[in-house]
Parts: sequence; C-alpha cells; structure tokens
Amino acid sequence: MSTIETMIKEGKATIIDVRSHGEFMGGHVAGSKNIPLQEIPDRLDEFKNMKNIVLCCASGNRSGQATAFLKQNGIECENGGSWMDVNCYC
Repeated sequence: MSTIETMIKEGKATIIDVRSHGEFMGGHVAGSKNIPLQEIPDRLDEFKNMKNIVLCCASGNRSGQATAFLKQNGIECENGGSWMDVNCYC
C-alpha cells in the first residue's frame, strides 16, 4: 500500500482538489477541499496550516504542478493524481 493510500484510508490526509470550481462541483472526493490551481500562490498561508496534504485533479497534471510549486515553497505534500484514483482509496 502506498503512503498516500495509507494516509487516506486512515483518515489522516488533507485532500485538496486543484480543479476549477465547476469541475469540482461535477464530482469530487468526499471531504476534499477545492483550491483551484491558479489560486494556490495567493493561498499559501492556508497550506502552511495543513498536514498530510494530498493533491488531486482530473488527470494528475495540475496536481503535479501544484505539488512542485508547494514543495518549492517548503510545504510537504504528495500528488495523488486523478481525483477518481484518490476516491478509490476512501
């Protein structure tokens, strides 16, 4: 079992969906928070207070960009890939 899968199954992950609000409203992981990719630079302080961050999107591309940006800013996080994959761990 992966670290991401373990964190989610144990209820320890903070799941952030970086898709647009419209995409998020069309379906998302229960309990996840929607912070669209383009808003992340302006919302860095919110991430500093989170633990066990797992980012997801439609395919893993945008969540990968978000993961790289957050790590460059000293925030520990993991790319969970597609929200549908993350949802399978719940």
